[in-house]
Amino acid sequence: QVQLVESGGGSVQAGGSLKLSCTASRFIFDDHDMGWYRQASGNECELVSSIRSDGTTKYAASVIGRATISPDNAKNTVYLQMNSLKPQDTAVYYCAALPVFYSHVTCHAYGYWGQGTQVTVS
Repeated sequence: QVQLVESGGGSVQAGGSLKLSCTASRFIFDDHDMGWYRQASGNECELVSSIRSDGTTKYAASVIGRATISPDNAKNTVYLQMNSLKPQDTAVYYCAALPVFYSHVTCHAYGYWGQGTQVTVS
């Protein structure tokens, strides 16, 4: 069954904003770090941001100052707010629930992954 459900992708103009949402089942949300990867043109997945249960966050250098990850523990949901979007942010964005987040991984290689949501910036 679907464990992670994403929403919020779409097409925006450069400089615009998007907020991605990812809702997980309770046992996944409670037992894993949560985060977002993105995949452009079939490449490996690049970490955008992650958050640990203690609130520690991690961001890719390319999104620092433009992205904010935040959880809503009551809703088993994690959000990724992205501002000042650039064409190079165009990618499929995947929500993931993993024991650890690395900067680059093979998408879906381990843990739990969402179905992906397309973000296109023009």
